[in-house]
Amino acid sequence: MNNPEPSIYRGRLAPSPTGLLHLGHARTFWIAHERARAANGTLVLRNEDIDRQRGKPEFVAAFIENLKWLGCEWREGPDIGGPFAPYNQSERFSAYRQTLMRLIEAGHVYACTCSRKDIQSSAGAPHGADDEILYPGTCRANELAGNPAEAAALNPTVWGLEESSRFSLRFRVPDDQPVEFNDERFGAQSFVAGRDFGDFVLWRHDDVPSYQIAVVTDDIAMKITEVVRGEDLLVSTARQLLLYEALRAVPPKFYHCPLVVDESGQRLAKRSDSLSIRSLRESGKSPEDVRTMWSG
Repeated sequence: MNNPEPSIYRGRLAPSPTGLLHLGHARTFWIAHERARAANGTLVLRNEDIDRQRGKPEFVAAFIENLKWLGCEWREGPDIGGPFAPYNQSERFSAYRQTLMRLIEAGHVYACTCSRKDIQSSAGAPHGADDEILYPGTCRANELAGNPAEAAALNPTVWGLEESSRFSLRFRVPDDQPVEFNDERFGAQSFVAGRDFGDFVLWRHDDVPSYQIAVVTDDIAMKITEVVRGEDLLVSTARQLLLYEALRAVPPKFYHCPLVVDESGQRLAKRSDSLSIRSLRESGKSPEDVRTMWSG
């Protein structure tokens, strides 16, 4: 699970099909495209479709169409294949479960029966650097008492829980450990585990992997050397660096882009249909017009 030589640039576009591609994400993907092209590297398109409730196949077709219209080009992806296929996350669950088993075997994981409501109502629940409520560690004492493979299959009895228990699996962060990295856009970054972010979910109670474990598994497997994404994910990078460390894998470099905001100063969301790439195209905008919008 080692990355290639630093001279071989591999970047990725990683849209999720939960809505139409909007101006903010489009700019991030364009920056990723331009950085890969400047490095004479390879760009990978990955369909991050693990959200079964919100993801729709029509949005996959839409983001492929709109990214091509913008001028993005990739050499590997769900539409063209490649050496690290499949490129749909919904087809990669076995790889995520293997990563989960490794983390369980290394003692980094515990079962958590807390609901979101439980966490939100915990006395004086503090918020982390990205305004996410810090998990108070209520279930940290749940130790593995059986086979790691059964634990990865969400068998409650191997965690000493009732058979009917509904639980997720969390990564135990090393409290008070600094997590530092140099961002290619924002420079030196420093967070403290347990203070800026807490124990985070690796596997949900409904048998779905979390964003954190999925992207780390895929970026390692696909030999990604630089991750380009929005600045709202800086704290997620700190979380993921702990996963790289636990897996003894070399992390990629990171480039976090400033967010595109609307007239009120709020970051763009997929519900902003008027600023979706499809709507802009239908209004007569050209790719050059769109790039002017996000650079202006």
